[in-house]
Amino acid sequence: MTTLIARGARYGTMFRTLGERGEGAFIPFAMLGDPDPARSLAAIRLLVSAGADALELGLPFSDPMADGPVIQAAATRALARGVRRAHCWRIVASVRDEFPTLPIGLLVYANLVFHRGDPERFYADAAGAGVDSVVVADLPLIESRASVAAARVHGIAPVFIAPPNVSSDRLAAIAAEGEGYTYVTSRGGVTGEDQRLRGDRNRLIEELKALGAPPPVLGFGISTPAQVRAAMSAGAIGAISGSAIVRRIAEGGDLAGFVREMKAATQREDGNG
Repeated sequence: MTTLIARGARYGTMFRTLGERGEGAFIPFAMLGDPDPARSLAAIRLLVSAGADALELGLPFSDPMADGPVIQAAATRALARGVRRAHCWRIVASVRDEFPTLPIGLLVYANLVFHRGDPERFYADAAGAGVDSVVVADLPLIESRASVAAARVHGIAPVFIAPPNVSSDRLAAIAAEGEGYTYVTSRGGVTGEDQRLRGDRNRLIEELKALGAPPPVLGFGISTPAQVRAAMSAGAIGAISGSAIVRRIAEGGDLAGFVREMKAATQREDGNG
């Protein structure tokens, strides 16, 4: 059983510690249960041992509308191997037991949260496994009241996505309601590796900071150390890499070396957090 702590506390501690060292956060995404529970747990452990500052994890889902083909394929593989919710909670609990201070977030879809009609059960299970935050990728902020309330009851930080085309009113609401961090997307559309970062992320990040939003972390299309450095230069406090990680888990290769390179790129040139 995981001890309930203040919402977002692990994120706050991580960001402060990294800031004192002049570093940003590198946060890899992995699909729970891909390609099977045992190898999924081994891959996640490797991510952390190689230098990940936090984790963003997905629950296998048959219609992941915000995900590109690499992450969709990961969900399909896990489901084909019979991975279910209970397997995923056990993986998360194992990671939590091994890394008690590590921030662990989920990126999921509304159908998973409201599977039984009431989000209470989902957040209770997530909290019991040791989850710190949840992004519900396809749930508009205006419809998130029930899920946010359930998250807060169970000590889980609700995290919201700030896309490039977000309105000023919606951005203010994201800043007011979000906790832990703010997921800033470098472009619209779905996840996937990209050759360059797009959109006016500098303006978006500056506005979030002015609004007092939770720390901005840039995601979508982050697949190279140069893109991590660009995220840091834009004012992000961290970077999330998904498809590049998931592809290496599926295809093999030097996953640990990739994580070390991406983490090294979070070092701020001016040495200030």
